[in-house]
Amino acid sequence: MHVPGGSGVLPPAYPDRAAWGTASKLRAWQAEALSLYLERNPRDFLAVATPGAGKTTFALTVAAELLHRRQIERITVVTPTEHLKVQWAEAADRAGIAIDPAFAGRRGKTNKDFTGVAVTYAGVAVNPLAFRVRTERFKTLVILDEVHHGGDALSWGDGVREAFEPAARRLCLTGTPFRSDDNPIPFVTYEHGADGHARSKADYTYGYGHALRDHVVRPVIFMSYSGEMRWRTKAGDEVAARLGEPLTKDLTAQALRTALDPTGEWMGAVLNAADKRLTEVRRHMPDAGGLVISGDQNTARAYAKTLREITGQAPTVVLSDEKAASKKIAKFSDDDSRWMVAVRMVSEGVDVPRLAVGVYATPTSTPLFFAQAVGRFVRARKRGETASVFVPSVTRLLGFAAEMEVERDHVLGRKNNNEDGDIFALEDDLLKKANEAEGASDELDAKFEALGSDASFDRVVFDGGDYGTGGDNASEEELDFLGLPGLLEPDQVRELLRERQAKSIAAQKRNSKRAEGREDPTPTELATHEQIALLRRELNGLVAAWHHRTGQPHGVIHTDLRRKLGGPAAAQASSVQLKERIDLIRDWATQRKA
Repeated sequence: MHVPGGSGVLPPAYPDRAAWGTASKLRAWQAEALSLYLERNPRDFLAVATPGAGKTTFALTVAAELLHRRQIERITVVTPTEHLKVQWAEAADRAGIAIDPAFAGRRGKTNKDFTGVAVTYAGVAVNPLAFRVRTERFKTLVILDEVHHGGDALSWGDGVREAFEPAARRLCLTGTPFRSDDNPIPFVTYEHGADGHARSKADYTYGYGHALRDHVVRPVIFMSYSGEMRWRTKAGDEVAARLGEPLTKDLTAQALRTALDPTGEWMGAVLNAADKRLTEVRRHMPDAGGLVISGDQNTARAYAKTLREITGQAPTVVLSDEKAASKKIAKFSDDDSRWMVAVRMVSEGVDVPRLAVGVYATPTSTPLFFAQAVGRFVRARKRGETASVFVPSVTRLLGFAAEMEVERDHVLGRKNNNEDGDIFALEDDLLKKANEAEGASDELDAKFEALGSDASFDRVVFDGGDYGTGGDNASEEELDFLGLPGLLEPDQVRELLRERQAKSIAAQKRNSKRAEGREDPTPTELATHEQIALLRRELNGLVAAWHHRTGQPHGVIHTDLRRKLGGPAAAQASSVQLKERIDLIRDWATQRKA
């Protein structure tokens, strides 16, 4: 059968609509994005959807529709990793589309049973001409998964452009469209703003806040741990610092490396706490699993050994250079074992829906990697499931945690980047000046000796606010937060965290009175001023998060809240008024980006 305007060769099989469903079975955002795509009928389309929202289903629905309409003949899926090629092929097969994940550009041809192929960005960069020939031969839809990786290296971007410039259609997908460098993302549109910078422009955006409101993703509770760190520098100096205290960038990095040292007490204590949390979550989600994201292979193996000592079970260990890595991930996804330890390959795109508890145990602290890592835990299977991620008390990481709902674009030409290329630094002005004066130190790459560490529960970060007053490891306060039920709606999480916070402050008051020999025989309740102080702190945290999202000054945000709801300034507002403002700013955060 001849295809007008095409190669004259039909793909092996056009998918029957019954195989991939209809728009009525799609999530609301997927149906809306599909409708927009078919209405515009574009050559290039960028869909930004939060991890766990279902980008793969959307893309395969587009592909099936275009095949059915004879607008394309072949499909090429480009992914960041080898594992994701297999994952895409399996998902496509369920949609009635045969994709070859073992295709290699140098081979040139694939089995006639396949409608398309899945390749990696690195594979395209090795031989872009071979992919260009294939793309020119057939009317091809190219699906660029996690397209921001197209800018990972200059050769990758150049290779992708050369290979897929002649494509009939290009569908770009990402959950994290921002980068921390000036490498343009291939086939993404950039628009110049009033500040002179070029910003990436998505055709459709479905952010975490909206997905949370739609119950498509889980709410994430961040458990933060501090503690005393001790290490010896290359020069032989012994240094002691508390994780989370204001430090220069070098000292913060060294304190973090000390905390993540598998021989220290800090990591063992945090893994033990995370396993307790997993036990609690499994009361409501019996198959819930945990993931430790490690910085390198040696520490991954060491963390696995510690987990085995804690749980009595050997965790699944996934190393990026192992041929069996994909099979290990698939097996872990299907069973009900407790823990998996991995280096970087599970930080993005890997679909293990039962992951509900995570430990962020890597020194990488860029917003891109953090967002990708947390994305592994947010996929919701049913309403009420929550995710818990354990993080070191590092200002930058806590800032990222508080800004989960911030939607960022890739910005070209931004000046004054910090040394690791991250344009979203959260250090205060004094530390920035100290870092500028200090210059880039080679201390981070030099050998240093971790002498010891201990862990203490710091706080919980949730929905832009933080809860908890800090305490010793295995303290009553820590156990209260670790014991939060595993099935909760976001509003229930918020109310329980407030209760735990109030209980912690009351306990501190009792302990203070006991130490002074004047213990009150009745339980101490929070005074009205203390309750109002807690609400004011929560409101200020949400205002700060909204400031980072919109750029509006804090005072303007407070004024807008007062204008809409009435009442005095926050310092004089009642508890009812503060709660109303908190609810309103949360409503703002969950509205769709215009």
